[in-house]
Amino acid sequence: MDLAFAPEDAAFRDEVRTFLREKLPERLRYKVENGVEQQYEDMLEWHHILAKQGWVAPNWPAEYGGPGWSLTQKYIFDEECGLAGAPRIVSFGINMCGPVLMAYGTEEQKRTHLPPMLAGEKIWCQGYSEPGAGSDLASLKTEAVRDGDHYVVNGSKIWTTKAHWADWVFLLVRTGKFEKRQQGISFLLVDMKTPGISIRPIHLLDGLHETNQVFYDNVRVPVENLVGVENEGWGIGKYLLAHERMGGGSLGQHKALLRQLKHIAGLEEAGGGAPLAEDTSFAREIASIEVELQTLEAFNLRAIDKVSRAGELGGQALGMEANHFKIRNTEIQQRLTELKVQALGYYANPYVFGALTQGWNEPPIGAEYANGASPAYFHFRKVSIYSGSNEIQHNIIAKAQLGL
Repeated sequence: MDLAFAPEDAAFRDEVRTFLREKLPERLRYKVENGVEQQYEDMLEWHHILAKQGWVAPNWPAEYGGPGWSLTQKYIFDEECGLAGAPRIVSFGINMCGPVLMAYGTEEQKRTHLPPMLAGEKIWCQGYSEPGAGSDLASLKTEAVRDGDHYVVNGSKIWTTKAHWADWVFLLVRTGKFEKRQQGISFLLVDMKTPGISIRPIHLLDGLHETNQVFYDNVRVPVENLVGVENEGWGIGKYLLAHERMGGGSLGQHKALLRQLKHIAGLEEAGGGAPLAEDTSFAREIASIEVELQTLEAFNLRAIDKVSRAGELGGQALGMEANHFKIRNTEIQQRLTELKVQALGYYANPYVFGALTQGWNEPPIGAEYANGASPAYFHFRKVSIYSGSNEIQHNIIAKAQLGL
């Protein structure tokens, strides 16, 4: 297997780099690289720039308005965006619900929801986890009872990212009771303006407002908003999670953080006034995480090659690759943020919340790149938990791949 990129892919990479150099607003790049909170308007601005270029939905086929890229092109685009410091759009519609509708939705659902997703006119959030059902998602209790041509939804969802921005939510709800918990679950599309929906903000360890608890009190949802077959939504939910766990598959953001980490190590001092980069112990840590990053990249490229070849023979969805990637990707992400805090020493300790918010113009404490180090470290503790905790991922691999 040859993991080298073909000449046409190298040319595509140059095209992407040129686009990012010319079109990515400097203030958005600055926010990403320094951990400054992005506003709703920031997200929409970048969404519209990508949409104008026809690149906002890399995973969508051309028939639905996507660029029709190969897996390799998608990988390159995602990597270059990460390396350039481009912000992430709110991905729940484009990267999750969109592919679900293409695979399971009715023609009317596709016509109604896909174009506004693409244009950035309707922002989506994800209603999966509950206070008593996170990684054990099959324990969910939010209920949808059929009442004529509507479902009546009652319950609550938690850790709902960007619910305060969203126009629509896709929900996993219980519509039937069976001995096997995975049965009796359905996939619903719900307008967030529907009466009976209320949102309670959750401020995370970094102090910023990203997630929420959302309450559903006798919320009436038209039956035509059911995706797929009633009581058979578990398979749809798993299909969506495979897309979420892979998360693009490339490692551009990690590479950018590693590059910044090396830069910091060249500036910050170790004992005796020498640069931290010359400290044997820290240099070993940097080398170790870089090797892990390169290993995961090789794993991803092998997965791309495997799925691409299978596609030529009729298609193949992601299998255990998504679970493996989710584990190693999040472990590396957490380790990188740990090393940044370690490199900054006492400059990582001050937590100046204002420095992470819109309009801050006070001088930083220490170097400017230190402002977001500790908040990012605390914030990314969550990545090994969401989308199914890493412990659950290990169990899935043990059962499905090793037969344990």
